[in-house]
Amino acid sequence: METINQILQKAKQRAQANNLPYAGALTPEEAQYIMSSAPGARLVDVRSRAELELVGRVPQALSIEWAFYPGMVANPDFAAHLDKQVDREALVMFLCRTGGRSHNAAVLANSMGYTEAYNILEGFEGATDPQTGQRGKINGWKAAGLPWTNS
Repeated sequence: METINQILQKAKQRAQANNLPYAGALTPEEAQYIMSSAPGARLVDVRSRAELELVGRVPQALSIEWAFYPGMVANPDFAAHLDKQVDREALVMFLCRTGGRSHNAAVLANSMGYTEAYNILEGFEGATDPQTGQRGKINGWKAAGLPWTNS
């Protein structure tokens, strides 16, 4: 695996290439490597409690719901919870099901002054398999075989 600096440089290049307003975009494998190698780096899972309970979770990830199930009603306290749980100078990576809500969380974090906010591409479950209609087989955290649990 590359060094943390090399990984972050790639992530920043992805952000620049896609005009993203936050520090960078990481693959699930890169995010796992950073989480396990960089003291102080935080992974924030923004999926709903129902998703965490039914689909699985990443060990040691913080959980701050971007939206509540059912109805996916926006969490009006997301920014306040983030501020209480994550230092603004920390490297913070956001994860959701497929990368959409985590993108939005990284945008918000950047606007709040988190200069090292990253989105995790593909999310926890990744793309839908056109054959089966299921997620978790093509790409994403689970398909990459990265650590997760149902407990």
